[in-house]
Amino acid sequence: MTIKAELHCHNSFSNFHVGEDDPPYDCNISIRDQLERTHMLGLDAIFVTNHNTLDGYKEILEYKNDHEKFKSISVYPAEEVTIDTGAHVLAYGIHETIPSGITLDEVIDEVKKQGGVTSAPHPFSLLDALRDDAKKCDMVEVFNSNNVDIFSNTRAAEFAIDNKMTQVSGSDSHVLSTLGRCVNQIDSENSLDDILFSLKRGKISILQTGYAKRKETIEHLQYKVDNSKDYVIEYISTNYPNAKWLLKFLLRFYDANQNSYLWTLFYNIGIHFMKRISQKINFENMDPSFMKDRNLSTMFKSAF
Repeated sequence: MTIKAELHCHNSFSNFHVGEDDPPYDCNISIRDQLERTHMLGLDAIFVTNHNTLDGYKEILEYKNDHEKFKSISVYPAEEVTIDTGAHVLAYGIHETIPSGITLDEVIDEVKKQGGVTSAPHPFSLLDALRDDAKKCDMVEVFNSNNVDIFSNTRAAEFAIDNKMTQVSGSDSHVLSTLGRCVNQIDSENSLDDILFSLKRGKISILQTGYAKRKETIEHLQYKVDNSKDYVIEYISTNYPNAKWLLKFLLRFYDANQNSYLWTLFYNIGIHFMKRISQKINFENMDPSFMKDRNLSTMFKSAF
């Protein structure tokens, strides 16, 4: 038997768990909408991988079991853990929340104690990436829908082949329309124990991949900005004091013109710079450590 599964998605219970360097509002997908889309797509199972929490898992199970149309869908526990370096690790099949801020080795040990499986999400992205330490995980996400720079996914795929690792894909869904953008096929019965058994033995293949579209990425950014304005202003004042006036002006302009074509222009410019930086980091041996500072000036200079 094979099952079609989504291995990387979020819902509203991820809010306020992301971390100090990110806006508190992470995702606006409700349990009902998440299950509705899962049902519409014909997926057999989803692992909801909210940031640093298992909150919402019991609620989604209760909602699913209270609605006959969703009873064929299996929802399994998972968590996207932020480790001490700021990188992320996916923990599948755990029953207790793993705290953020601990080391990668500590996360891996805890997941093993709980009988779960680890995966390295977006391992060569510009932020939150394990990079070479991804080899410590059981699996590696070689395609992440949000890695629209493309080079990050290409590097991840090469890394997985070089290290003979199990390859998976992840939608990393934060807006409803991207749920199921990436689908994996698992050679397993549709139960948690059987799925974990198969994952540990690499009995999984990538069935479908696809990138987040421009409008979907902008939708996610708008949700964050709309609901985290106080955070955004404080973050700008703390991290970009010299450019504070410009960024605050852009924020006011955004409030007055949320549907302006200029946001599409800024998105296209941002993607252009991301691609240049990603190529240099992933294929020209540029040190990626400067990205942790999130200094816009340094990022722009690095792109040239």
